[in-house]
Amino acid sequence: MSKILLCFFMVFTFSTTYSQSLHLYGGDNHKVYLGCLTCSDYDSSSIWNEYGTYGSSYNSKSIWNEYGTYGNDYNAQSPWNSHSSDPPVVVDKNGEFYGYFTVNEYKSKRAEFKLALIIYKYHEEIRDDVDGWYDEIFN
Repeated sequence: MSKILLCFFMVFTFSTTYSQSLHLYGGDNHKVYLGCLTCSDYDSSSIWNEYGTYGSSYNSKSIWNEYGTYGNDYNAQSPWNSHSSDPPVVVDKNGEFYGYFTVNEYKSKRAEFKLALIIYKYHEEIRDDVDGWYDEIFN
């Protein structure tokens, strides 16, 4: 599927699916805030804001920091570890659980909504162009 066709499908799906924001929490007992999954790229808490804490490839709390705890392919608390035992969780503002945010296909209760699946599949490409991918997905 071409990137343009994929993004058209995602925009239609996301604009009709997410009326509230979804957030990532990781670390011990999932108490470390890792950013908003569905917020605007202008939102300071968004994983799509490359200049913000959670969208930066340099911040220790960013899933896009490949050298940090939450962005490293080998850390058990990272969503990108294919054998992750303690990946971040996805919750809404009321604390409703949407699943574990992980590329580990065997993790029980893995988040499998469309946005999560796209991010899992393209996370390496997204890491290299967070803002560009936000534009393709949401605009």
